Amino acid sequence: MTALDETDRVAVYAQLGRPPRSIHAVGHRCPCGNPDVVTTEPRLDDGTPFPTTFYLTCPRAASLIGTLEASGLMREMTERLAEDDALAAAYAEAHRRYLAARNEIAEVPEIAGVSAGGMPDRVKCLHALAGQSLVEGPGVNPLGDEVLASLGSWWAKGPCVPPPSSAGDASVVAR
Repeated sequence: MTALDETDRVAVYAQLGRPPRSIHAVGHRCPCGNPDVVTTEPRLDDGTPFPTTFYLTCPRAASLIGTLEASGLMREMTERLAEDDALAAAYAEAHRRYLAARNEIAEVPEIAGVSAGGMPDRVKCLHALAGQSLVEGPGVNPLGDEVLASLGSWWAKGPCVPPPSSAGDASVVAR
């Protein structure tokens, strides 16, 4: 993970279409150089507990994942968890790793034991699973790895948002 600089802040603002909130660091960078996953503070600046540590920001990847979600893939994956003990164990371990990563940033009692994406028993958000796989690498979340494999090279057309044209671009982004 790397600290979020002003160029990253401008890119994430453009990706999300709103100011980024309570970002801890850049969790992963797209091959184009932009952040594609940020790690968020487990408690937002306004005090709200926020369990989604690995937040996917790339609109291209997010759109492709949305299409996968609409296809019924989450239901299919949840069914596989109930039938495949090895997959369920690996997914439960991904849940434990997610919690550990969040607790390294800060512990928030209100969300203790709650990770993201439906872990450890079901699949409810492929974006969160893909985010974990990007940040923590292949082999950590088997279902996140499957999602990424399904996406193909979403970055191949170049950056999803243009790089800032000048240092002045950063002034439009709320902190």
